[in-house]
Amino acid sequence: MDEDMVGRTGRVTGTVGPGLVGEVIVRVRGGAEHFLAYPAPGEGRIGTGTVVTVVEYLPPRTVYVMAAYDN
Repeated sequence: MDEDMVGRTGRVTGTVGPGLVGEVIVRVRGGAEHFLAYPAPGEGRIGTGTVVTVVEYLPPRTVYVMAAYDN
């Protein structure tokens, strides 16, 4: 079955934000994979290059994320 994605960190490769479908790359299953990404509730725009944490996973390729660190 799928590895647990919640709690994993990744990096934004396409801007994530309200009204946008972004993209993140996450290390999983012995490699790195791209996922469609939406901001977690209450999160604003998350720019390219930002380290994020996965807070929800919708199989097979969608995640909700929040910034891993305060700026």
